[in-house]
This record gives sequence, structure tokens and C-alpha cells, in this order.
Amino acid sequence: MDFRGHGFLREHVKSILDFYAPNVVDPAGGFFQNFKDDGSVFSPGDRHLVSSCRMLVNYCRAYELFGDQGYLQLARHGLTFLREQHWDPARQGYNWTLADGRAADRTNHCYGLAFVMLASAAATKAGLAGAREDVERAADIMELRLWDRANGLYADEASPDWSEVSPYRGQNANMHSCEALIEAFEATGDARFLDRAYDLAKLVTVRLAGKADGLIWEHFTPDLEIDWEYNRDDPKNLYRPWGFQPGHQTEWAKLLLTLCEHRPESWMLTRARELFDRALESAWDSEHGGILYGFGPDGTICDADKYFWVQAESFAAAARLAGKTGENRYADWYDRIWQYAWRHMIDHEHGAWYRVLTRDNRKTSDQKSTAGGKCDYHTLGACWDVLRSGFGERDR
Repeated sequence: MDFRGHGFLREHVKSILDFYAPNVVDPAGGFFQNFKDDGSVFSPGDRHLVSSCRMLVNYCRAYELFGDQGYLQLARHGLTFLREQHWDPARQGYNWTLADGRAADRTNHCYGLAFVMLASAAATKAGLAGAREDVERAADIMELRLWDRANGLYADEASPDWSEVSPYRGQNANMHSCEALIEAFEATGDARFLDRAYDLAKLVTVRLAGKADGLIWEHFTPDLEIDWEYNRDDPKNLYRPWGFQPGHQTEWAKLLLTLCEHRPESWMLTRARELFDRALESAWDSEHGGILYGFGPDGTICDADKYFWVQAESFAAAARLAGKTGENRYADWYDRIWQYAWRHMIDHEHGAWYRVLTRDNRKTSDQKSTAGGKCDYHTLGACWDVLRSGFGERDR
């Protein structure tokens, strides 16, 4: 397969969208979020803010890529659900989860607000009415309620009425905030979004990474000291796993190079290379292929499963590094990761990617997508990012 070919990447994006197409729309509002491997829906009433936002982003980017009005209609459908079901005007927050149309968890999460900002920015790019105001609202809430001015990053969560803010500080929510802020800058041209994205990127990838021998740890105290024990017994936690996450090292590498397009500074490429190189050195499975999920401070693998998003973010980072440095080794990594994914992680019978595989590449369940987890946002987004970066375009 010509994994670098733009025709291949566009066709792969289309094939993933086609997997969801028959059953994704709930006529009562929003999108179904739980899918079996064959595309059938389970737990139809369960909705998660993160998936609602990510699926909206998917259709905005699909419209940008293909110009198909059908994708724009789906994006509009998703944006309406976000505004009417997840948004709670009484408490000025977004419901984290819904069950059969009613709020099930009203906890305010920075992670969720970051994806509201990202989705609204994507909708702004797609030309959906009022989407810029949604960007501003999410940004203003994050600034007012969660911004830790003393330390220069966002707090992770607050109680439903905003009266209590958790002392936990995590890099994951701030990484996705950085991602959303870059998208918000691209959609609006407002430099304050880029300024905040820059500050977050430098804090996490330089200052905080400096406390962990140059790698990015996940969990911190309120004073930004490393919390080595947080979730030690839960390395598979969906949003706060213990251990160094190779996928987050490579995802930050991708974000740093995206940021470098708008405000280039030499440290961004230096750090991107270091994070990617060390992640692959530590976590590439030379026996079974693919990138392992997590490793401890001593380098021992703490979760040997293969997650779809880790492979996707890593090939996107490899593409950007190859384009920025001109070094063949990053292009080779791009091909190697794709070859693994094509052989093991992609469902060639039904479509889309499997969610999790064991170390020896066996499926762990028949659930292809789950609310709050996978909706192929990472896989679609990685292809989209490679396409817009221009990698592989020449001679194809």
C-alpha cells in the first residue's frame, strides 16, 4: 500500500466515515456513540460530551476535505445537540454524560471544555452559524473557572456548581486544551488563543518534562510537583492512566510542530524529536509490531496492550517530523506504523479501526467504539493532519 499517497489517505478517511454512516444519526438528536465491530449500535441512550464533540469535529473536517453538503448537515446536527443537550445554561456548564436524554454526570471537566472549544472551532471553520460564539463561551468558562494563574495551566475538574475545584493537575487535559486553542486561533485569528497554547506547550514539554528526565509524566500536585503514585493501580484509566504514555509523547510532538507553523521557535522541533524518538525507543514492540501503551519510570512496560489512538497519533507525528527535518528515518517510521496498523488494527471486513489489541494483536472485545472513548476521532484526525501537512504529496 502507498500509505503516503494522498489518494490513499482520502479514501481511508472515507472508508471510516462509511462504517459509521448507516447507524450514526439519532433522529431524536445527536449521534449514537456505542458500536459493535459490525457497526450495530448498543447502549443507544448513553452519550458522552467528549464523543459528542469529537464526532462533530469528524464531520466538520470531512466537509472541509470533501466539500460534501451531507457532512455539513451532520455537523449541524451534532452542533445542535451539543448546544441543546450538553449545555446547561442554569449552571453555565456542559453535562459530562447523558443517559436517555437526561444529565447523568454534571461534573465540569477541563477535558470536556477543551473538546467543546475544539468542536466549536471546527464548526467555525465549516461556516456554521454562531459557532464562534461557542468557542468564546468555552474559552471564557475555562479562563474564569479553571485557569490556575499561579502555575500557568488549567485545573482538571470542578463540581457541578463550580464551588469546588479539584487539587489534581494533569497534563492530558492541558494537552487537549493546547490542541483546542491552536484550532481556535486558526478559526478566529485571535492571538490570545495562540498565546495560551504556546504557554501551555512550553510549560508541559519543557518545564514539567524537565522534572521527569525530559519525558512528559501525566499527574501533578497543585504545585506542579510530579505525583508518581496517582493511579498506580489503574494504568488503563481512560483519561488519567499511570505511567509514561508513548502516545502522549508523540501527540505532543505533533502539537509542537503544528504550533511551530504559527510561531516557529527552534526548541519546538528539538523537543518534538526528543519526545518522538524516546517514545518509539521505549515502546515499539519489536516482536509483534506496534506501539505499547505505557511504561513506568524504570522503563518497564506497565500496559502492553496496543491502542488505536497511539498508533494514529504516532504516524501523524512521524509525518510532520519527516516533513520538517527531511530525515528518511521519520518517513520510515511513518511507513512502519502504518504497515502494523494495516495488518492488525484495521477491520478490513466491516471497516474502521479496532479499539484495543493485546500485545500479540488479538482483539480484547467486540466493541469498536464506546461513548467517551473511541469514535475514530484520532484515526480520522491523523489522516487529516497528514494531508494538510503536505507530507507524501510530491510524486503522487
